[in-house]
Amino acid sequence: MVILMLGAQGTGKGTVAGLLSEKLGWPQISTGDIFRKNMKEETPLGVEANKYMSKGELVPDEITVPMVANRLNEEDAQAGAILDGFPRNLAQAEKLDEILQEKGKKVDLVINLTSPKNEIITRILNRRVCSNQACKTTYNLTMHPPKKEGICDKCGAELVQRGDDSDEAAIQNRLNIYDEKTLPLVEFYSQKGVLRTEEISEKTGRLGKDVAEDILKEIKGDIKIG
Repeated sequence: MVILMLGAQGTGKGTVAGLLSEKLGWPQISTGDIFRKNMKEETPLGVEANKYMSKGELVPDEITVPMVANRLNEEDAQAGAILDGFPRNLAQAEKLDEILQEKGKKVDLVINLTSPKNEIITRILNRRVCSNQACKTTYNLTMHPPKKEGICDKCGAELVQRGDDSDEAAIQNRLNIYDEKTLPLVEFYSQKGVLRTEEISEKTGRLGKDVAEDILKEIKGDIKIG
């Protein structure tokens, strides 16, 4: 089964995808995490990706698509996979369909998360991520803070703020790019009949944990998170 996470940055895609991954045992495949790992290691891919990510721009398809295809070939992704941050545009979506078709697979479910824009910006500015690449747990200093300041509850590693999460202008630019290039995917997958839209907002009190729990009930029965 292949699940896609749609939604602007800061809507909670990583949180929902992480909960689903934990309970289903399927990998959470995040292009953002792969880019950041390569940037930290200063690989050729990382150097190229950094030119775009530092400006809040999307990494070109010629860098992104082959990387995703290779990741889907790995053994742990054969039973199921959760794509977080890919595809980002119609061209990538069409290419993903081709990649999956060659494997006899298809996109089974698309979870489209929405949130008020002012909440998204505040959420991103307060986001902290576990520096342990094997953990990558995400926290929010106001909504979901760690028990000990600056330390991951799960593995004890240091929590860090991503460089592209500290600049409000860059965040706004990323949201504008999403509206322009990624929002058409909502219509694309809606026409395929696999789209499920959920709003995550402090005002309604419905958070990522609630969305993940509902989806898990539908996929494999009544599974409680907590």
